[in-house]
Amino acid sequence: MDSSTVNELLAGSVGGAAQVIVGQPLDTIKTRAQTAPSGMFKGPMDILAQTLRKEGFFALYKGMASPLIGIAGVNSLLFAAYGVSKRLISPFPQLSLQEIAAAGALAGAVNAVLASPVEMFKVRMQGQYGSPSDKKLRAVVSEMWKDWGFRKGIMRGYWVTVAREIPAYAGFYTAFEFSKRKFSQKYGAQIPVWALLASGSTGGIAYWLACYPLDVVKSRIQLRATPPEGTPVQYIARELKLVVTESGVSGLFRGLTPSLLRSIPAAASTFAAFELTREYLKEVTGV
Repeated sequence: MDSSTVNELLAGSVGGAAQVIVGQPLDTIKTRAQTAPSGMFKGPMDILAQTLRKEGFFALYKGMASPLIGIAGVNSLLFAAYGVSKRLISPFPQLSLQEIAAAGALAGAVNAVLASPVEMFKVRMQGQYGSPSDKKLRAVVSEMWKDWGFRKGIMRGYWVTVAREIPAYAGFYTAFEFSKRKFSQKYGAQIPVWALLASGSTGGIAYWLACYPLDVVKSRIQLRATPPEGTPVQYIARELKLVVTESGVSGLFRGLTPSLLRSIPAAASTFAAFELTREYLKEVTGV
């Protein structure tokens, strides 16, 4: 492993931790909007109000342990895979936006290997509403392993995560690079930190707009008591149809508002932390 890849792994860890800490409360609201029984909540603000009233402020950080433990690996893998994908697609440092999209899609597909179990445990923690029977993360992990094993338990939702990550990160990186290049035309190669934050936020919004219905499907599949049946194409199509039957087309976008709101500070902090850490490591190591 060369030094540039190591730098990307380390910078990705810092970026990932920033993302989790900043974005977890709105992520909890998003997941509950996607998975709560019909009629339980009136909307995102009602989810916030009921969660605070019944479970307290720190319930908004429910499920944070899983991504906080795993995010170093997830984001390190993502950023490293993106860096490697760019080098595979083109030997030249300045890629076209189409090439950026392709590299992002490849990185997303690779990233799903770690993102799927990390998010599955997060979703199952967020789907607990403060009852005495709520389980701790260790118990959830143990139960999934004992009852369903690795493929149907720990990796439940893997293929729908792959299906989500490919368009999501194609959009994510394309929007980020497009915004960053526009700022570079005005401010030069070293764009201001606020412009980097804005570019990261643009990438985050594009991420959700590119994949949101698949994220709804993923959350529902990962929270369900039993694993999905049939091929990935079959159960993804079946779940999409079920959502539309239950809630109409709007059900495919339930929780989108908190997701978009979350994406602004979360993506901005991720990219800012990643880019600033990488630049620092580049100065220190010379690569």
